[in-house]
Amino acid sequence: MILLKNCELYSPEYSGRKDVLTGGGKILAVGESIQPAAGTEAEIFDAGGMKVVPGLIDNHVHIAGAGGEGGPGTRTTEMEIRMMYEGGVTTVIGCLGTDGFTRTVESVLMKARSLRHQGASAWIWTGAYQVPVPTITGEVGKDLAIIEEVIGVGELAVADHRSSCPTPAELARIAAHARVGGMLGGKAGIVNLHMGDAPDPFAIIGEVVKGSQIGFKQFLPTHCNRNPYIFEDALTYGKEGYVDITTSAWPYFPDEEIKPSAALKQLLAAGVPAGHITFSSDACGSLPVFDSEGLLLRIEKGLPSANLRELADAVTIEKLPLEVALKVLTSNVATILKLPGKGFIRPGMDADLLFLDGELKMVHLLSGGKWVVRDTLITGA
Repeated sequence: MILLKNCELYSPEYSGRKDVLTGGGKILAVGESIQPAAGTEAEIFDAGGMKVVPGLIDNHVHIAGAGGEGGPGTRTTEMEIRMMYEGGVTTVIGCLGTDGFTRTVESVLMKARSLRHQGASAWIWTGAYQVPVPTITGEVGKDLAIIEEVIGVGELAVADHRSSCPTPAELARIAAHARVGGMLGGKAGIVNLHMGDAPDPFAIIGEVVKGSQIGFKQFLPTHCNRNPYIFEDALTYGKEGYVDITTSAWPYFPDEEIKPSAALKQLLAAGVPAGHITFSSDACGSLPVFDSEGLLLRIEKGLPSANLRELADAVTIEKLPLEVALKVLTSNVATILKLPGKGFIRPGMDADLLFLDGELKMVHLLSGGKWVVRDTLITGA
């Protein structure tokens, strides 16, 4: 057991000064002046008024590596668990990307299981950019129904020269099978869509919704801040469906990308419901730049730590309340993707707790009730 005293608690709603008791990897109690039960032993830790928030959830990470657009020498490597912890991330959703031909969903699944074994939380998207969708069992619905770690399909590419150019009918069928598989497996069954640079990328989702029983919220489009015209569309689309903002591309492409913290403020100002917005890093995936002929000019790689940077900037630069900014990396993700035990600081939830100083920099981190960062030093990797 660990008893955390004097926490300035954001659950993610602001809860004031509270104590938090953890044990067995779970949050056992939240309240004032908590004391361990008689006869039990607990580590007593005084948070000293630090802000304590849920561990961050990164819903789009290439945990088993990605890339390759420039040939074998441009393949990115697997994510190390310390990369998560450096960014205050305790939960990831792994995915394939461009390369659904030489990389496999099985490799992503086993990497997720490795991260779980090391003390983090991990799920995966089945599939890749391509249609037909690569899977483990041969069908997306079956992957969702019978494989515990599979929570949806993605990242499936649209509006991109690297996509398989799915038709609305093909996308509708994939979404329908994901939805039913999700129902059978108790999952969200959402389709994570890679949004490319082509104009009007949301159009195919509108066609699917118009021509089927699939709703906007069966999709989680990502990279919605990749250029000004896509983001302009997201300001409208986000009122009906979800939008995911990519955090790690910002330092590399400042002339094209909308800075994530600024994007959050603009989305909210445009009337997009706060619960419709998520952030993710796209970490360990390739961040390529192509010329007008589709030739690769350069390639970069992002990190999960971009999430924490943009969270801090949303508060310190954009002046958004911390409890609002936190939701895009905690409760929104957990609710949209139906992640059990995640996204909130409440009794019965997982003991994933991030300690922030006055400048919103990480000081300590608990993952599953165990210290993985103490005094900014990683201890759990």
